[in-house]
Amino acid sequence: MNDGDKTVLVVDDEASIRRNISDLLSPLGYRVLLAENGASAIACFLADSPRLIILDINMPDMNGLDVLEEIKRINKDIPVIVFTAFGTSERAIKAMKCGAYDYIEKPFELDEFLLIVERAFQYGNLLNEVKQLRTLIDSSGPAMPGDYIIGKSPKMQEIFKLIGRVAPTDATVLIQGESGTGKELVADAIQRHSKLHDKPYVKINCGALSESLLESEIFGHEKGAFTGAFAQRKGLFEIADGGTVFLDEINSMPHSLQVKLLRVLQNQPFFRVGGDKPVEVNVRILASSNKDIKPEVEAGNFREDLYYRLNVVSIYVPPLRDRMSDMVILIQHFVQKYGNDRKIIIPPQTIKKLKNYNWPGNVRELENTIHSALVTASNEVLNIDQIPSSANDDVNKTDYIRMIDKGMSFKEIITAVEKRMIHDSLAKFEYNQSKTADYLQINRRFLYSRLKEWNDTD
Repeated sequence: MNDGDKTVLVVDDEASIRRNISDLLSPLGYRVLLAENGASAIACFLADSPRLIILDINMPDMNGLDVLEEIKRINKDIPVIVFTAFGTSERAIKAMKCGAYDYIEKPFELDEFLLIVERAFQYGNLLNEVKQLRTLIDSSGPAMPGDYIIGKSPKMQEIFKLIGRVAPTDATVLIQGESGTGKELVADAIQRHSKLHDKPYVKINCGALSESLLESEIFGHEKGAFTGAFAQRKGLFEIADGGTVFLDEINSMPHSLQVKLLRVLQNQPFFRVGGDKPVEVNVRILASSNKDIKPEVEAGNFREDLYYRLNVVSIYVPPLRDRMSDMVILIQHFVQKYGNDRKIIIPPQTIKKLKNYNWPGNVRELENTIHSALVTASNEVLNIDQIPSSANDDVNKTDYIRMIDKGMSFKEIITAVEKRMIHDSLAKFEYNQSKTADYLQINRRFLYSRLKEWNDTD
C-alpha cells in the first residue's frame, strides 16, 4: 500500500446510493469497493485494506455504528465518513465520538462531498507522512513530567550544565532573558537540585504590585503600620527563612526596596513596615529580569551595588528564535501535556510554518498556541489552520519600537528583521533557495549560511 492508493469502500444498503457514489468517484481516479451491509463491509475491509470508508449509519441487521466500532478496533487510524439523515442526531454525535472522521447529511451537495472525501484522504496520507517524524520524536524519550525545561539545542545544554554546577552552591543567581523564555523554570530547576530543595521556596513578582504593597509583601508589616494593617504580618522573606526566594522581574523593583534587598544580601537585618525591631533571615536569592540590567544600571534605574550582589552567577536564557532546533520536541511536549492522551498527528508542514514564525512571546507563546490549537481542533491533526492568528501576524516585521521596549539590542533587532525578511521570501517562492536568493539580491551561499546558523536548513 502506498500514498497513491485511492481505494474507497462504500457501505450502504441502498443500491442506488452505492452506484451513484461509484459513478461520482471512479472518474476522479478513485478505486471504489461496494458493500451492501455491515458483515460484507468488514469482510471487504479485511480483504482489501481500503484507505477510506464511506459508511451509512442506518442499515438493517448490523448498523453503521457497530460497523464503525469494529473497524476502529481493527485499525483506529483509518478515516471513516458516515452518512446520516439528521446531522444533529444523537447517532451522528455518537459516530464522531466513536472516531468517525466526519459526517455528511443526506441528501448531500456534490462539491461538499468531494471536498470531505479529499480531506479524508489527505488525513490518511498524513499518518504515513509523519511516521519518520514520530520515530524521531519518540527516540528522544517521553516528555518531561511537570513544567520542566525542554531543550536539546547546544545553548540549552550549556544552561543545563550551568544549573548543575550552581545548584548545589549557595551562590546568588541572576537569570536574564526575554519574557516567556522560561526563566522561572530555570529558577525552579536550581531550587529543585539545591541543598535547600526540601526547605521553603517563595516566589515574588516584583512587577505585579505597587511599591507600598510590594514592601509589605516582601518584608512584612506591624499592626497599625497603615490603614488595614489590623495585625502583624510576616513578609515572604521571613516565611522563606532557611530556604530560597525567587525575585521575578527584579528590574521592576523600586529604588527604595532595592536598598532593603541589598541589606538582606549583605546578611544584615531589615525592618518590617512600621516596625523598629530588626529581623534577620538566612535565604538564598534567585532573581530574574526580562531586560539586560547593565544598561538599566548605566541609566540610573537600578543600583549598581545591588546588581553586582545579584550577578554572582549569570544565566542567559535565549529566545525561542535562537533555539529553533528545539521546536519539534517543544511542540511534542505541549501536545502530550494538553492532548488528553489523544494520538495527535503533527504534519511536517505545520512544523515548518511554526519554525518560520519569529515567536516574540517565546516558549510561553508557543505553549499557548499549541494549547489553543488542541482545544479547538476538529480532528487529531495539528493543522496550521488551527493556529491562532497571532502566530501569523506581521507585527514583528516592522514593530521595532516594541522590540526595543522588550529590551532587545540593536543587533538582535537587525537579526530579527533579517530573519523575517528571508523567511517571508522563502515562503513566497515555496522554499526555493535559488529563487529566494535572486529575489533578495544576495548570494545563495550567504542565504544557506544564514539558514544553517538558525537551524532552518531542513
